Amino acid sequence: MTSSTYLNHTILRDIWYTMIGIPGLEDAHIWLSIPIFSMYIVAVIGNTFLILLISIEHSLHEPMYFFLTMLALADIFLSTVTIPKVLAIFWFQDRSISFASCVSQMFFLHFIFVTESGILLSMAFDRYVAICYPLRYTTILTPSVIIKMGIAAVTRSFFICFPLIFLVYRLTYCGKSIIRHSYCEHMGIARLACDSIKVNIYYGLIVALFSIFLDVVLIIVSYARILCAVYRIPSQDTRLKALSTCGSHVCVILLFYMPVFFSSLGHRFGGDSIPLHVHILLANLYVVLPPSLNPIIYGVKTKQIQERVVQLFSLNKVIC
Repeated sequence: MTSSTYLNHTILRDIWYTMIGIPGLEDAHIWLSIPIFSMYIVAVIGNTFLILLISIEHSLHEPMYFFLTMLALADIFLSTVTIPKVLAIFWFQDRSISFASCVSQMFFLHFIFVTESGILLSMAFDRYVAICYPLRYTTILTPSVIIKMGIAAVTRSFFICFPLIFLVYRLTYCGKSIIRHSYCEHMGIARLACDSIKVNIYYGLIVALFSIFLDVVLIIVSYARILCAVYRIPSQDTRLKALSTCGSHVCVILLFYMPVFFSSLGHRFGGDSIPLHVHILLANLYVVLPPSLNPIIYGVKTKQIQERVVQLFSLNKVIC
């Protein structure tokens, strides 16, 4: 190990960053924390309730609901990795974070995000099999296949995101300690380095291309095949029923990917016309809004879940 590398790693152990929160809206942090905290509570309680409901109701032990359980777990982790620190900044002005903690938060944020994208792709495949091959649905999506798909989503995400740790550790840092954000992400850390971050930029594009973009393309292909199969059904009622089974999943897909799409466009083409605090505010909402709405969407649009919730609360009333 060279002396410069040794010096860099010695310094890294002592680096502490200061997070601004939402630049330009510091005076409004307390007010902004109210909806963010409320959505976080809804996300944790709603997704936990969904997981417990699916686990105790044997009628919900179907492939679709197993994938929904994975999505609910990912939503809980996604919001919990970021929001507690955001609230600490807003409520207690606890703005400091060590380099190691920042890198850990960065890794888990990207890891869970890519994992959730893989789960949404698996759910699209589930709907494709259910509509295009209904008679073979349970034979194709067996419990072992579902477990393998879940493991594949997690494994792919790990191998894609783990190099990010080495990419930020290899950089030399020389005094920049202000993070103009309320949580740590890859390029936010890299931009604090003194040397070239071209490798980080290129790898970030590769991650986006071979995970998020690829997943979106495959999801679109799945739904194109689903629409072709549905419109070959002669009965309109059967056609509408088949499409309604995809409604909740389509809503969740749009809620997950659309903010990323618009944020990317804003960064690429918005330039200075879009204030930084708008980008950061949207980034904060992104990690808590979809997790809080997903269980509500599935509760409203999925008849089986509605029925089980009504039965559960009716039983509680009788017992009381």
